[in-house]
Amino acid sequence: MLPNLITKTITLEDGREIIIETGALAKQADGAVVVKLGKAMLLATVVSKKEAGEGVDFLPLSVDYQEKFAASGKIPGGFLKREGRLSDYEILISRLVDRAIRPIFPDDYHADTQVNITLISSDENVLPDALAGLAASAALSVSDIPFNGPISEVRVAKIDGELVINPSPLELEKATLEFIVAGSLDYILMVEGEASEISEDEMVEALQFAHEEIIRHCQAQVELTKLVGKEEKREYSHEKSDPALYEKMRSELYDKLYEAVGKQIANKSERSALVQAIKEEFVANLGEEHEFEASLIGPYFHKIHKEAARNLTLNEKKRLDGRKLDEIRPIWSVVDYLPSAHGSAVFTRGETQSLTTCTLGTKMDEMMIDGAVISGFNKFYLHYNFPGFSTGEVKPNRGPGRREVGHGNLAMRALKKVLPPEEENPYTIRIVSDILESNGSSSMATVCAGSLALMDAGIQIKAPVTGIAMGMISDSSTGKYSILSDILGDEDHLGDMDFKVTGTEKGITACQMDLKVEGLDYSVLKEALYQAKEGRLHILQEISKTLAAPRPDLKPHTPRSFTMMIPKELIGAVIGPGGKVIQEIQKDTSTTIVIEEVDNQGKINIFSANQDNLNKALSRIKAIVAQPEIGEVYTGKVKNIQPFGAFVEFMPGKDGLLHISEIKWERLESMDGVLEPGEEIVVKLIDIDKKTGKFKLSRKVLLPKPEKTGAKNQE
Repeated sequence: MLPNLITKTITLEDGREIIIETGALAKQADGAVVVKLGKAMLLATVVSKKEAGEGVDFLPLSVDYQEKFAASGKIPGGFLKREGRLSDYEILISRLVDRAIRPIFPDDYHADTQVNITLISSDENVLPDALAGLAASAALSVSDIPFNGPISEVRVAKIDGELVINPSPLELEKATLEFIVAGSLDYILMVEGEASEISEDEMVEALQFAHEEIIRHCQAQVELTKLVGKEEKREYSHEKSDPALYEKMRSELYDKLYEAVGKQIANKSERSALVQAIKEEFVANLGEEHEFEASLIGPYFHKIHKEAARNLTLNEKKRLDGRKLDEIRPIWSVVDYLPSAHGSAVFTRGETQSLTTCTLGTKMDEMMIDGAVISGFNKFYLHYNFPGFSTGEVKPNRGPGRREVGHGNLAMRALKKVLPPEEENPYTIRIVSDILESNGSSSMATVCAGSLALMDAGIQIKAPVTGIAMGMISDSSTGKYSILSDILGDEDHLGDMDFKVTGTEKGITACQMDLKVEGLDYSVLKEALYQAKEGRLHILQEISKTLAAPRPDLKPHTPRSFTMMIPKELIGAVIGPGGKVIQEIQKDTSTTIVIEEVDNQGKINIFSANQDNLNKALSRIKAIVAQPEIGEVYTGKVKNIQPFGAFVEFMPGKDGLLHISEIKWERLESMDGVLEPGEEIVVKLIDIDKKTGKFKLSRKVLLPKPEKTGAKNQE
């Protein structure tokens, strides 16, 4: 038994127990807990500095989720054989936790804070990502760090028509919807997941169901906080203040800023320049010698600008760029823009633009997943790139950051729901979205461009998918709110909700939601979903003008594919000793051939950029795997001569005996001078020995039979 252990148990509806332990491990951290479900165990720790850094006016929060390979009895791959940088999978889970807990910290708390969540024991029946948010919140709850929690995260899925909390990986394979939902005792904070073209009402029902379970998790954490005596949090003072400066700026600048945002300038640069000029004029009028705190001018100006922009929308239902609340920015798109790509598209909406490509590869191009818990291969993956020039910035290229990984994953989940079944699609598919311009919802532009690129490549998707980013500005004191369709980057920063939803004409395929203020009534959420649906359908109409359905065939330069099944025992014959046979076929025909065992059969995929070469490779393989049939005629090659006959290779790798009595109708006394090794002859398969499987061949049955000499004499 561990010493000083304090525990709290949460019992799920199906009887499983989530146990939260604290007091025994990692006691020098500000807060530490172990969360258990089955054999799965997560260690979560949190540490926060006592003071904020000089000039820091935000929360420097870092969240890292990592899975130890030892947790599942594995040794890491690679040269170093140790855990390295976080995988994309771990980054995505880190983001889920970060997005859930960041809004819960006090706005004026600016001390460096680090949350580490480590999988220290795994369970094949438990998906640990659904426990990471609970673990992080519990660690904060048992610390003295200021935190307006608790919160928790759960996975909600619909399986066989029933909603389920935190299902097993096996159960999840049958799910028609799957969302990770985070929330507090009172409201939902974050949603991310995918679905099989579900309705808006079905989604809201799932979120309500998830929140009921989250409330129970939060109540358990409140009780745990009391058990460890951490109701009182540390005192802090991280913000300077200058009331006189704020009052001066508010009185002098609010009307000017309200007038500026009210001009509803569509161009982002012009709009920013106008606002910046107001700030520069104020600073110039202050002069160099003043008694105010200069470092607060920027934060106060941003606060007043935000208030003016929000009030413009709440009071007058106007937006920064002049659009109506539900109006979508102008859209144009083209396909087949890159002649050498297998599929390509440019999608532009307002000042946001994506150049997206679709590349088709073989099984050898699959992405290998080698994680502590999840291993395997992905046949469909999407990469999202966000260079500095897309926002007019100078930014070094240092590989994809967490934002790029998250946006790419959302777009991938949106599109994978409409891909053809694996048995109908032999290709590995890679989508790459390069953002060339950005002013809001570039991930949704990726979804739209991705749909077009897939259709341009000739991939027979079920239906095109489009996406839209929704926003909301609200005032809890007055009850006023405005739901905004297709938000700008500025509206994202000014608003209280960032809600991305993707789907086909039939329903929703993926969503991502982040709330920045307390509370979201379900009726408002439903209203936002239906307004998003109208926007998605409008965008669908626009891209359909460019390409409404997949092209009927692949492009001429796209690798052609053919799939065939062979008996399992013939796999070795196609591969040959040391791979000699298959390597020779690939070299001679300029093809790529992949062989694997599937369902106790051999599955062969042949890929070639040239249909003729594919046909040649196919003929070679068919010749190898063809089954000899009694009565069939073959052109064979004499392998060796024996006194009793000759052995003839009548099919690749198959020799039969041509007995001396079956060579000619005339009787042969010996094999001398009758046949030569290497000579080609036509033979017929006349029998297969049932016991030994040996083949019996005949040549004479294909020759004219001589007339009997006795019959001629009688005439």
